[in-house]
Amino acid sequence: MSKKKRIAVLGSTGSIGTQVLEVIAAHSDIFEVSLLSAHDNYELLLEQSKKFSPNTVVITNEDNYKRVEDILWKDDIKCFAGHKALADCVQMDEIDLVVAAIVGYAGLDSTLAAIDAGKNVALANKETLVVAGEIITKAALKKGVNIYPVDSEHSAIFQCLMGEFQNKIEKVILTASGGPFRGYTKSQLEEVTIKDALNHPNWTMGDKITIDSASMMNKGLEVIEAKWLFDLKPDQIEVIVHPESIVHSLVQFEDGSMKAQMGLPDMKLPIQFALSYPERLKTDWPRFDFKNFATLNFEPANFEVFDNLKLAYDALEIGGNACAAVNAANEVSVQAFLDGKISFIRIAEINRAVFNQFEKLKSPSIEQLIETDSKCRQLANALLSQ
Repeated sequence: MSKKKRIAVLGSTGSIGTQVLEVIAAHSDIFEVSLLSAHDNYELLLEQSKKFSPNTVVITNEDNYKRVEDILWKDDIKCFAGHKALADCVQMDEIDLVVAAIVGYAGLDSTLAAIDAGKNVALANKETLVVAGEIITKAALKKGVNIYPVDSEHSAIFQCLMGEFQNKIEKVILTASGGPFRGYTKSQLEEVTIKDALNHPNWTMGDKITIDSASMMNKGLEVIEAKWLFDLKPDQIEVIVHPESIVHSLVQFEDGSMKAQMGLPDMKLPIQFALSYPERLKTDWPRFDFKNFATLNFEPANFEVFDNLKLAYDALEIGGNACAAVNAANEVSVQAFLDGKISFIRIAEINRAVFNQFEKLKSPSIEQLIETDSKCRQLANALLSQ
């Protein structure tokens, strides 16, 4: 690389964002930070700003703006507040790559703005493609923008397809660890606690994605994301449970041959690959050793116990605004569970109830998707007390 790649990290204080900054710090001769954004955690945002000296910082919770601006102006760092400001700032000339790591639906506007400005995107926010996959992919194609997947499963597929773009995919296989409740029955799920659900066996992630993993909704969202990233039909996407999380995903081609990407469960690897593509950068991270894994296990996913996974496929089959409806319901129900308002089993029940009641639209505009999101959140909130 002839010059440093200038990175915007959206959601820099979250689990993915902090790991992105670890990768950038480890390769400071190659990468530099141009923009950082956060919503509430202004204290960590200030620490990151002091360390990485970005051109611009955006705090989307406007109540925290004064706290941030009062300190950063001394360091000649531009400071802005609000989601609209973030959408404007990602279009700056000083940015080469936008890392979209804002959790949930909130990341949609800034990702669309980055694409509209012709910025390549390293996508860690799967909800963006879940809600508006058709709009996002069409916009990226029109602007000639590359979308590099950061999810370990989609990064694995992307890596398996390198050198294979002329060969047709028969199917892709997404692996799932099974989360903390692998092998549970529905009656067992009725008794689990917030602490149980946050105790993921393999990955360290933020609370929302950890609960999604426990309910298998995270894998359902990844199924939807895979459809848009790799132009697949629902029946070309399979999910299997692989508790060791060593094989991150597989691709099967028309001749029956399969390619898999393997490695220890560490999000920094797919993050680094998205930042450095098409190069692979040397690391000193721990390596997978077959001597430590005498057996790798695989088993079918349980669609009956984990209805969220089936719900994602159902929404994908319907298309239109169905996936946006499911995502909106899930964001509400997961937060309600984390707040102690509902049981774990109610997450999937509320999601299914919203799916059964929302107004279906075949080819929604972005405005209609926003309206769907709002109405389905209202419906999910109304169901919380039932």
